[in-house]
Amino acid sequence: MKHLKLSIFLLASLSGFAQNPAPAGPQVRAIALTGATIHVGNGQVITNGVILFDKGIITAVGDGNTPTNGAEVISVAGKHVYPGLISPAATVGLQEFASVRATLDYQETGALNPNVRALIAYNTDSEVIPTIRNNGLLMTQAVPDGGVIAGSSSVMHTDGWNWEDAVLKADDGLWLNWPGYFARSFDFDTFAVSLKKNEQQQDGINALTATFSDARAYADLKNPAPKNLKLEAMKGLFDGSKCLYIRASYGKDIIEAIKFARQMGVRKPVIVGAEDAGRVVDFLKENNVPVILGAMHRLPTLQDEDVYLPYKLPGLLQKAGVLVSLSYDGEWWRTRNLPFQAGTAAGFSGIDKEEALKMITSNTARIMGIDNVVGTLEKGKHATLVVSKGDLLDMRTNVIEHAFIQGRHLNLDDKHKRLYHMYREKYGQPDLGK
Repeated sequence: MKHLKLSIFLLASLSGFAQNPAPAGPQVRAIALTGATIHVGNGQVITNGVILFDKGIITAVGDGNTPTNGAEVISVAGKHVYPGLISPAATVGLQEFASVRATLDYQETGALNPNVRALIAYNTDSEVIPTIRNNGLLMTQAVPDGGVIAGSSSVMHTDGWNWEDAVLKADDGLWLNWPGYFARSFDFDTFAVSLKKNEQQQDGINALTATFSDARAYADLKNPAPKNLKLEAMKGLFDGSKCLYIRASYGKDIIEAIKFARQMGVRKPVIVGAEDAGRVVDFLKENNVPVILGAMHRLPTLQDEDVYLPYKLPGLLQKAGVLVSLSYDGEWWRTRNLPFQAGTAAGFSGIDKEEALKMITSNTARIMGIDNVVGTLEKGKHATLVVSKGDLLDMRTNVIEHAFIQGRHLNLDDKHKRLYHMYREKYGQPDLGK
């Protein structure tokens, strides 16, 4: 009887907690969004536009004269339609509370873990995921971290019952933390960052050289027996089916990392972080290496640099012909602010907002190899898109009113909204969301 009373008490307690909304069901009939300004994602803008999609696929995009063919018409006059935004280099879904170790699932023990797959740890029940899609982020790259070779990332939707439902592209690339020339340390007493020479750098590079040499030789074998799971996971680097994402910040490290990748026969290296990329623009361009920049809303790396350099860097690289994407590089709690980084880039880089939009849509899709299905709003691609009340890149007008992933109409409830309404009612405040 005592156990029964305890069970009833626990159930009653749990029922008081709000849950994430259920994932959306499949699209059941054609939908036409009419009257909006459509931002295609490739620089093109269509005013008073129409976008039609059925069975999760875009069937037409055009001006107000585009026929709707008996579809369910949703008037979004005066609103803005954008491709679903893509967050690269993220640990959203892999961690929930930084201070609770049991909720952290983005890192394995050991230094060389190419066989680790981040997608199987992606938690679709995370309370963080609904909050980022409410700013337009409908896809995220679940990325492992830790060690030297951290494992493989995958591109995930921000809606789904489980990771099998949510995955868009499995094992898109391998993540390498380059052993840099400098070792950075942080003093918690003075909050100062100091640099010193990394005495173990050459040992790290030697270990990587041996590992990549073995992996390349293994990739040449037709039927290896027995199979080596670590080397199997690296095979895609040499045939171009996987990217090699290399975290490197300083100019010297960026150059050395790219040269290493080329010498090892890696087909698609990508530099991540790249705080010092402005110093090696020509080298990046000559080698046709894309860049995923880390957090822009920060101070410059060096004391004598332009204080606005982090804001200007995306435009500087894009104008030079380097393929640029924006990220928060693992800072999962800030990922929801990614569109505002693009807005900052437009404000300080001398590029227009459609060019900045590419850095969180089509450019990112090209880097990940998913541009055939997402990244722009074009016929034949997935109907993964958002409708915003205003400019998506401005936090004052980024108000998502509709979101669709592969045509599935999402429930946009989240923990932030529930808390807002709860405390608004408690203190009798007006509803600012209207």
